[in-house]
Amino acid sequence: MRRLNLIAALLLAAAASACAPNPIIARDPIPAPGPADAYACDSKPLPVNTFTTDCRPLPASPQVVLRARG
Repeated sequence: MRRLNLIAALLLAAAASACAPNPIIARDPIPAPGPADAYACDSKPLPVNTFTTDCRPLPASPQVVLRARG
């Protein structure tokens, strides 16, 4: 009887999740920085498995193009 209840509950949960009108999609509200952006970050541990982080942007270095004649 217990196994029957478990199977029925799993089938009901699967049916309910398959018919969801608006599935929940996790998205990051802050976009990732571009490839030209650089940051320097310092992290310090705190008690109870937590950290404090301080990030500051670095000035962009000019792109260097190397050309060789061959």
